[in-house]
Amino acid sequence: MLLHQKTAVVTGSSSGIGRAICEKLLSHGCKVIGLAREHSKFAPNNKLYFPYQIDLADLDETSSFLKKIIVDHKDINVLISNAGYGKFQSLENFSVKQIKEFLDLNLLSHILVCQAVIRHLKNKTGGDIIIMGSEAGVVGKKKSTLYSAAKFGLRGFAQALRDEVSSNDIRVCLINPGMVRSSFFDKLDFYPGENHENAIEPLDVAASAIDILMMRRGTVVDEVNLSPIKKMIVFDKKKHEKSL
Repeated sequence: MLLHQKTAVVTGSSSGIGRAICEKLLSHGCKVIGLAREHSKFAPNNKLYFPYQIDLADLDETSSFLKKIIVDHKDINVLISNAGYGKFQSLENFSVKQIKEFLDLNLLSHILVCQAVIRHLKNKTGGDIIIMGSEAGVVGKKKSTLYSAAKFGLRGFAQALRDEVSSNDIRVCLINPGMVRSSFFDKLDFYPGENHENAIEPLDVAASAIDILMMRRGTVVDEVNLSPIKKMIVFDKKKHEKSL
């Protein structure tokens, strides 16, 4: 099936990787349903783009909201589960509330979105699910305890889900980017180096997603790892001091 025949749900569609994937899909004539908390950063004048405002961290709302979207768009055959954010500090500095809120969005919301779409795809002729992981889901490092917990969880979830739904012609792929130059770092006390080789660009991740969707139906891309060719982390001293 060509991309212009696909209808994709993209979570976290308003910025960064999600926005880049939406732009790439729209350029190929794909119908895109964008889910985000707000859409002021990305509101394309394109009849193929359907924005929906939702806070995916509200798990009760997420399940019922996805059911409504599937009723409104019965032609959905692609899910890009991308929404999330980062918090990086020593584990003891997180409150119980912060831990729960973090895992609700970065792990549990992905599972619930996939659950809703899987039920729909099983009644169709298959489809594609791409889950946005991270290099932190491959190797855990200090001050990324929560982020790695969520991303390692997504990695295991993607592997098990792939095995569970393959007989229904549903393909599941996990993309694990390294540091991506995006608004992800706006509230963090570090960011990638300024040179182009120090970070992945959102369009690099979007290009990988398109390649996965274009792959012959009989082939599944299990997992994709993307890294900048020269890793460099820069610390913002003022923000870093506040986080200590």
